[in-house]
Amino acid sequence: MAVKGNQMLPGNHFHKHWQRRIKTWFNQAARKYRRRQNRVTKAKAVAPRPAGGLLRPAVRCASNKYNTRVRLGRGFTLQELKAAGVSVVDARAFGVAVDFRRTNLSVESLQQNVRRLKEYRSRLIVFPKKAGKPRKGDATEEEVRLATQLRGTILPLKASDKREKALPVTEALQKFEVFRHLRRLRADKKYKGKRDTKAKAAAEEGIGGGRR
Repeated sequence: MAVKGNQMLPGNHFHKHWQRRIKTWFNQAARKYRRRQNRVTKAKAVAPRPAGGLLRPAVRCASNKYNTRVRLGRGFTLQELKAAGVSVVDARAFGVAVDFRRTNLSVESLQQNVRRLKEYRSRLIVFPKKAGKPRKGDATEEEVRLATQLRGTILPLKASDKREKALPVTEALQKFEVFRHLRRLRADKKYKGKRDTKAKAAAEEGIGGGRR
């Protein structure tokens, strides 16, 4: 049946039971309280170890889009542990995460995580297994008494915002033509092979190389 003009709609069915389709969040405060209680319970269970979990390395995010960001990774590589003088068994005993799959592709990341391991090791207080017989590297009785549990992330990453200082505008900078300089670099890169071949051939003939 077609409806024309300002007429009534026949057979209106507007009872859609909207009460079944809405979602409420009245238990938000209770969930928050429960999460807090779970954190406290977990911290008491692992005390005096850090409540934030294991020590994580600093890694770069994947893909060209996000590789400028630095985040906490899964675990330290075997190369990083070896450079820091820490074995896999000791790392797991000291609360250091280990990743057997990740590899180091740059010296900078390797050195950064080695420094991170050494800093953590210098701050760490190792409780002796037997109070009367401490081993080499274990903490003394005074250090054990002063030990407190760390809350939060272990050695969190600091945002490094490196800004270049403003330079004074000199006469040389005003005369410098950026567009022409970039075009020259682009041309040099494009014709490098041909120019090298031409210069080599000219040198073999004894005429002398060089670009005119």
